[in-house]
Amino acid sequence: MSSTRNIHDRRLADAWATIKSHSDAGLPLDPDANRLAFADPEFMLRRETRGIRMQLELLKPDLEQQVHGIENTIVVFGSARFRDQASADELVKQAETAPQPVPADAGGETGPAPVDARRARALARNAHYYEKARAFGRLVAEYSAPKEARDKLFVCTGGGPGIMEAANRGACEAHGVSVGLSIALPMEEAANEYVTPALSFKFHYFAIRKMHFMMRAKALLAFPGGFGTLDELFEVITLVQTRKARQVPIVLFGSDYWKRLINFDMLVDEGVISPADLDLFQFADDPQVAWDIIRTFYRL
Repeated sequence: MSSTRNIHDRRLADAWATIKSHSDAGLPLDPDANRLAFADPEFMLRRETRGIRMQLELLKPDLEQQVHGIENTIVVFGSARFRDQASADELVKQAETAPQPVPADAGGETGPAPVDARRARALARNAHYYEKARAFGRLVAEYSAPKEARDKLFVCTGGGPGIMEAANRGACEAHGVSVGLSIALPMEEAANEYVTPALSFKFHYFAIRKMHFMMRAKALLAFPGGFGTLDELFEVITLVQTRKARQVPIVLFGSDYWKRLINFDMLVDEGVISPADLDLFQFADDPQVAWDIIRTFYRL
C-alpha cells in the first residue's frame, strides 16, 4: 500500500514539499483515486481547489496565533536588502579590493562582471536603518514583557532578511517572541533565524498574507524599501483612508527617504487626495520617537 495513504505518515504535514519535489524531479505523483483527499497533494494543488488552499492559508496562522496569545501586533516593513553595519562594511571592503574587470578584447569577449562598489556603499550608508529597526523591536519586546497577555504587543514582519530580520532580532534579543509571515519566493528559502519558530508562517498567496498583516495590526512602521514595501504601505494607507480598516498609527521611518521618494504635497495640489489624508501617517527618524507615537495613540 502506498505510504501516502497512511494518515500517520509524516509527509502529510508537508504535502506541498512532497508534490514539489516530485515535480522538480520531473516525476509528479501518479493519480490515485483511492488516496484520501486531504492527503493528496496532487488533488490539493489543482486549480479547482484553489479556494480551499486560500481558506487553509487564512485559517492555520489564525488558529496558531490564537493558541500563542498573539492578539496585538506592530507590523514592521522595510527593505529585505539592508544589512547590519558590520556586514555592510565588510561588503564595501570586498567590493573595493576586488580585481577590476578585464576589458573586452578585440574578439568581443568580455571579462568577469564588475563588483558593484556603488551598491555596496549604498547598503553601508543605509545600514543604520537595520540597527534602528533592531532597536525598535527591542523596545516593543521590553514593553510587553511584564504586561498581561491582553496588553502585550508583538513585532510582526514579513519574516525575511534585512529590516524584517532586524525587527525580529531586536525582539529576540530582548527575550520576546515575534511573528514572521513569510512568502514563498525564489530568492528567499526560509524565514530569518530570529522569528519565533512556532510563529513562523509561510504563505503562497500574497492576498492572504496581507490579510494576516492587518488582522491583528495595531500599528505599522514602514522603513525605507522598494516595491514590496511600497505595496504594503499603500495597501494599509488605502484601507485606513477608505475606512475598510480601523485607524492605526502609520509611521514612515526615515523622513528624508520618504519625502524624497514621494511628493505627498503634490498629490494634494493635484486634488487626488485631500489635505486630511496627510494626517493618516507620521514621520520618525528615531526608534524611541516611533515608539512614542504608538504609545501616545493608544495612551499606553
